[in-house]
Amino acid sequence: MLELTKGGNTEVPAAALTVLGTWQPRAGSPDVDLSALLLGADGKVSSDDDFVFFNQPTHPSGTVRHHGASSGAAGRADAVTVDLTRLPAHVDRVVIAAAADGGPFSAVDGLTLRVTGPTGADVLTFPVDAGVETALVAGELYRRGPGWKFRAVGQGYADGLAGLARDFGITVDTPPTPTPNAAQPAGRSGSGPGSGIDWLNPPVPAGYEN
Repeated sequence: MLELTKGGNTEVPAAALTVLGTWQPRAGSPDVDLSALLLGADGKVSSDDDFVFFNQPTHPSGTVRHHGASSGAAGRADAVTVDLTRLPAHVDRVVIAAAADGGPFSAVDGLTLRVTGPTGADVLTFPVDAGVETALVAGELYRRGPGWKFRAVGQGYADGLAGLARDFGITVDTPPTPTPNAAQPAGRSGSGPGSGIDWLNPPVPAGYEN
């Protein structure tokens, strides 16, 4: 099994891969949510549908899915699956992002990105060294000639997952400024260009244990 360092890259099989974020939970430490952005050659999404995350867990093509976090003897893990053999032809890159829920990544112990193949065997690991940020681009799968490669990125975003998503062309709703005694409007979940993604009170993903 190959262990990458930040900036490293390697070929991966053109197959259905699972990308796992794993970490060791402790009292007061944040949970971690993975997400995926499907980008074209311009480095942007073609619509808000190309952002797969806890509130929009399946891409319309069915090729990218967010599975939610779970606990086991080895700690906590969140998972995204990407079927490289069936991705839409316009998708040039799949960015794997992570968000820390309830604190910075510096409070997450042992955060590691793992990529496994169809049999469950590890293809590679990437120990992620993150600081005060609450969101980061952990890695990316990208086309290279007829095949695919993975790059270890580890780029943090101080303004969170919303700031990261904006950089890749996602429309993000800005919560309205509350007024005294005013009822708060219901959030919206975006599913198309310009519709906006709802960041307020997302549902707990399947597999989470509160």
